[in-house]
Amino acid sequence: MKKRRKAQTNSQTTHQETHADKAASVTPAEAAVPGREAESSVREAAVPVREAGTHAPDGDDVDVEALRRDLDSAMTEIEELKDKFLRAKAETENTRRRADNEVANVRNYAIERFASEMLTVRDSLELAKAVDLDEQDATALETMLEGLELTLRQMDSVFEKFAIRVVAPEPGEKLDPDRHQAMSIQESSDIQPNHIHSIIQKGYTLQDRLIRPAMVVVAKAAEPTASEPPEQEKA
Repeated sequence: MKKRRKAQTNSQTTHQETHADKAASVTPAEAAVPGREAESSVREAAVPVREAGTHAPDGDDVDVEALRRDLDSAMTEIEELKDKFLRAKAETENTRRRADNEVANVRNYAIERFASEMLTVRDSLELAKAVDLDEQDATALETMLEGLELTLRQMDSVFEKFAIRVVAPEPGEKLDPDRHQAMSIQESSDIQPNHIHSIIQKGYTLQDRLIRPAMVVVAKAAEPTASEPPEQEKA
């Protein structure tokens, strides 16, 4: 009986020593984390930290010289793009200025051709004005009249070149509010009402646009005359 108790006691002692040896072999990190999953974390913590400038966060080596070359290349490309942008901006500004100048020139010199054509008309008028009428010579009057006719023909030729057409309605023509301007009303028994009785001033169109309406007198129906009172019968 005593031997059996002694054997149990020795067995318990041996078991306790074994458990104590195992507990002594466990590190503090393993004791704080349940199970064996903390073993990898402890090992990673034990690895010395490398220099930040020469190694990436994942532990791979980084080529600093390659990074510098890439940075220099990127800076060079940025400068080139900046230069191209400034050149394009300057070219756009120059184009806008040229367009503004062209528009201004068109606005200012649009009638240059017309003005040059009208110079000959003025020359003819000056020649007609130079005729001396004090002599009261029929030849001088004929010369002036011929000069005026020549001037009118020259002006008509200029108008034809620039598509300037005369608006000259005939008497009896129906009044057109888009081309005629009624200046007064005249009673007439020969011309229908709201028709043109006579023309005061001719009008003109440029291409299809009216630049001056023709000033006309419009006819209206004549008022009936009052009938004479019947003669009184003699008493």
